[in-house]
Formats: sequence, C-alpha cells, structure tokens
Amino acid sequence: MKKTGLDITDIRILSAVQQHGQLSKTRLAELVHLSPTPCWARLDRLKAAGYIRGYHAEIALERIVDFTQVVVTISLTNHRKADFERFEALINSLDEITECIATGGGMDYVIKTATPNLAAFQAVMEVLLSSEVEINRYMTYIATRQVKVSRPNLAKLIAQANR
Repeated sequence: MKKTGLDITDIRILSAVQQHGQLSKTRLAELVHLSPTPCWARLDRLKAAGYIRGYHAEIALERIVDFTQVVVTISLTNHRKADFERFEALINSLDEITECIATGGGMDYVIKTATPNLAAFQAVMEVLLSSEVEINRYMTYIATRQVKVSRPNLAKLIAQANR
C-alpha cells in the first residue's frame, strides 16, 4: 500500500465526510470523537492536502426525469498515448457520459451514460464513432435498475491493504 501519512483520526474524519458530506464543526467532532477546534483544523489540513475533492449530493434522478442509462465497453483501434488522450478529451466534453474508467484487459474503457432515451444515447454513440477517435469495437448494456451505489468503506479498505 502507498503510504498516506494519515492517522486513524484522519481516516475517521475522511470516512465521516464521505458518508455524510458537509457537516457542522460540532457534528463532525462528535462523529470522530475529537473536540471541534482540532477536528476542524485537521479537516482544513486534509482539504489543503487534496484528500477531499469536493462535496456532492446524491440526487434521486429517477424522481425528477425519465432517463435511460447505458453502460458501454470500448476498445480503441490504436493504443498510442495520443489516442488515449484524444479519446479521454472527447469523453470529458460530453455531458451525457457520467462515468469513464480506463481498464486493462480486453477493453480499454467502460463508460456510463445518462440520456433521455435510446435515440439520444445513439446520438452520443454517433458522435463517438464519427470523431477522430478510432473505436475498434464496443458493446452496450442497457441498465434496467440500479442495484447498488456506494463508496468504498475507507477504514476497511486501508486496514485490508495494510495486512
């Protein structure tokens, strides 16, 4: 495991923020069993060191709008650094693509899309296929329902990595 320079209190702070989002100074201190001032100072240090990228709300999108979610695996034709950079720049420019991970193995990327319908998804795919990014092959998987969305249990992950 890569050394993080974090102690158990830092991990408790990060875990609390990951689970609850932004918290008052008092509530965060209660959750991590530390007095408010040193707890807040540690949180500021963790933010400054880049351990916290931001705070987000988990929106119940299905209660707001009908949408289609599609997962796509993509393999590029060429595997030069410039090809990956061009693909990733295109992916980052498309709001309909909500997640993208680079993978090793048979496929180069796995992306997740959210569009109003399948026709809108197909339009996104046409943008990808007609761009200068050379896609060798892709497979689509229409999501029928969300089974689980979670973040890793930070304390457990670190404990297992340190074994």
